[in-house]
Amino acid sequence: MKTFTTYTMMDELMASPTQPIDGHRRLHQLTRMWEGLAAMESAENPTPDDWRVVSDAVNLRETLIAEGVAMDPAGLLQDATAGMTRAGRRMPDDGKIRLDGEGMKAVRAILEDYADLLEVLPARIVIRAHRKTEKRIQEILHRKRQSHDVVIV
Repeated sequence: MKTFTTYTMMDELMASPTQPIDGHRRLHQLTRMWEGLAAMESAENPTPDDWRVVSDAVNLRETLIAEGVAMDPAGLLQDATAGMTRAGRRMPDDGKIRLDGEGMKAVRAILEDYADLLEVLPARIVIRAHRKTEKRIQEILHRKRQSHDVVIV
């Protein structure tokens, strides 16, 4: 089974080591992320894709923290992950992937931090984090999980 990747190793190598990711790519990613969050907060029928794009942003933020590129002094990553987990697990009960109030607050804060980081981090670092995050997600899906990984089917 061939897996889709957003960026290749060549993309990473060719990316600027000093300048942020280009505005078009940044806008595309942030637009999808914010639309997914808005849907999970208030849309009539948030979709699994809404959950996935928000979860991807939270996972990217986690990778940046793990790589030592970003910090999480308030411990919001754990709260955001828990909120996303609760939202995903709620779907079988009522058919809607909805964030609760605590989850909304933490996820919104993590996504705001992530958006700020995209404005200043070099493109190469962002693309490397994206590639590492996608690899980790593929490992999780292929049952190579770590103790803190959460899977919502």
